[in-house]
Amino acid sequence: MSKTQLPLSTNEQTNALDSIETYDNLYSKKSFGTLDYPVEARYLDLRKSYMNWIRWHWHEEMEILIVEQGIAEISTDDATYEISPGQGIIINQNVMHCIHAKDQNICTFHSLVFHPDFIFGHKNSYLQTQYLLPIQNQPFKIFCLDESESWHSSMLNTLVEVIRINLKKFFGYEIVTKGHLCHFWAELLYRLPQNETADAPRVCPDELRVKEAMLFIRTHHAEPLTLQEIADSIHVSKSECCRCFSRTLQMSPFEYLMKYRIYESTKKLMDSEQNSESIADLALSVGFNNTSYFNKLFKKFLGCTPTYYRTHKVLHHEAERGTLSYFL
Repeated sequence: MSKTQLPLSTNEQTNALDSIETYDNLYSKKSFGTLDYPVEARYLDLRKSYMNWIRWHWHEEMEILIVEQGIAEISTDDATYEISPGQGIIINQNVMHCIHAKDQNICTFHSLVFHPDFIFGHKNSYLQTQYLLPIQNQPFKIFCLDESESWHSSMLNTLVEVIRINLKKFFGYEIVTKGHLCHFWAELLYRLPQNETADAPRVCPDELRVKEAMLFIRTHHAEPLTLQEIADSIHVSKSECCRCFSRTLQMSPFEYLMKYRIYESTKKLMDSEQNSESIADLALSVGFNNTSYFNKLFKKFLGCTPTYYRTHKVLHHEAERGTLSYFL
């Protein structure tokens, strides 16, 4: 992307970087924007996100990322996409995904999140039937704007303008945004292959089950969870629960639980207000009743001990490269 296309000037980018939001107070939101204006634009630097990445999440809104520096790796349950500077990616509604920088290098990008209701309203209408359902019924999870087609540049320019408008927020930006998003939606609908019938959207049962199980684990991770309890939370057998996780995240429910607990412990270790807590108490607070096992897993995933991590305020890219962040 050329310099003139960037939504922010150099000075404005510096100011945005100073006030940047991280995963824990941005992507953990249940919704973006407001009910009347469900649109949100952000300039993000993964160095200011915890452990240099944005963990697995999903939301009802559609999301567009446009990379400024570095290479962003966006992973879904079945694929990973590399997006270079000047390129973008469209993430469909309710698609489970995570974002991280390739090789732990610098990665900055602009994010635009919006709910289609902003374009089509909240009630069934002709416009919804004619233009919204065909997109929602599409099987696509990710659509890359990698300039492999000539029209990608035009689409990217439209999206960059929407981001710029929503970062500036001049008078009337909401209605101007709606006009640009309508143009974007029409172009996307025109370019995607069309289904002959408007069937209900295809939803992968594995992904739905794993999402429910992930939410259950995040709520109860500090408790002495068993595989049976995780399986019961999604109303399947233990073996089917394991198969769902394996097919979706390429790991077992137990492995996800362990990695999530270790992740939660790193947040506490970086919290200066909790520095007086012993490692044994810390381990217990995130669900480990065996301190030795906690230390062993911590070193396996992050390449150092919890004590070293706390003392030196180790960031993820400073430790030996592990597999913790990718899967959470």
